Parts: sequence; C-alpha cells; structure tokens
Amino acid sequence: MNKFIGVAGNIGVGKTTFTKALAERLQLKSYFESVIDNPYLSDFYGDMHRWSFQLQIYFLHHRFRTHSDMSKYDGGVVQDRTIYEDVEIFARNLYEMGNMTQRDWDNYRNLFSIMTSFLRKPDLIIYLQASTDTLLSRIRGRDRDFERSIDPEYLHRLNVAYDQWINRIKEREPVMVVDTNRFNIFRDEKRLETILAEIQERLAPSQLAAEGLAR
Repeated sequence: MNKFIGVAGNIGVGKTTFTKALAERLQLKSYFESVIDNPYLSDFYGDMHRWSFQLQIYFLHHRFRTHSDMSKYDGGVVQDRTIYEDVEIFARNLYEMGNMTQRDWDNYRNLFSIMTSFLRKPDLIIYLQASTDTLLSRIRGRDRDFERSIDPEYLHRLNVAYDQWINRIKEREPVMVVDTNRFNIFRDEKRLETILAEIQERLAPSQLAAEGLAR
C-alpha cells in the first residue's frame, strides 16, 4: 500500500498507539511527533504567552522535516499528527487566546503556507475524536510531567477547534472520523479490525478516483 495516512487528534486521544497499530497491520512505515524531546513543552505549559511562538516554530520545522523524509520513502507511510494541525488547531488557538501576537501569527502563517506548498497531501486523514473528559482521563493515566499542568479549558478549546477544522475540510479532503471514547485499542480487537477494513476500502484506487471526480 503506497499511501500516505495522517492520524489527527487532540492531546491524549491515542494517536501514537493507533499509528503503531496501523503501521503493523497495514505494513506502513510510521513517523511520530516529537514530544518527549521537545525543549519547549515544559516552559510552554508554565507560561503559554511567553513560549507559544517558539513552541509552534519547533513543531513546524520538525513536522516539515518529517514530511520531507516521508516523501522520499518508497512505500506506504502513516504519520502521528499532520502538519496541518499545527496551524489550524494549535497556533490558531494560541493566537485567538491572546498568547500569540498578530505579528507572530502572520509570520507563522506565511511560513506555513510556503512550506506546505512543497508537500504531498495525505491520501487519508483519520481524525481520532474523544470528549474532553476522556482526554483528561487518558492524560492523567500516562502521567507525563509536562502535561500535569494542562488547563482543561485549553484542552476543550482544542477539541472545539478540531471539530470545526474537520467540518471545514471533509467536503474537499478524504477524512475518516473515529470515535474513540469507548474504543480501547488494546482490548477491542473486533472494532480495530472493522476500522482497518474501512481504511483499506477508502484507500482503494476506485474510491480515490471517485473522490477526485467529486471535488
């Protein structure tokens, strides 16, 4: 399967676990978000206004490099969080919260626009959806130091932004929404197999051709 799948979703929704499962089951090369080694995350959660722009630039350059590497790989790939979420969800939300200045937001968007003009778009974006309460429970369960101070209201704002983004793009981009509120990837094998079958069906050549004619 020489396809590009992007796994999208909020903090704590289970993107990494899901990405690993897709890579293993569909024989795809996996690419993961740089979180644990991110030098800005701890500072960011302590002072969002001070560190928002720096954090987003770090994510943007890392995601662009990953995307470039994927383009050189001769085979199917799956990516844990897409570059498009950086601007449409995280940077936009920080700007609207007043944690990024107009100058920095304009600078960031212009850089994003130029960088993404060189990139291949995903053949399918899989949006993992979950309620804010579910996300908070999963975040507490994995107990990462830098996530302990996440404001539930901030997480909720991101959730709203994700739903709005998906609703905007689903008419023109191939999108699949997976409700993960009651889905445990380690225990619900039957549900996972159903999801995998739908992914393969959506990525079939005839389906992609039909979607292209519909746009």
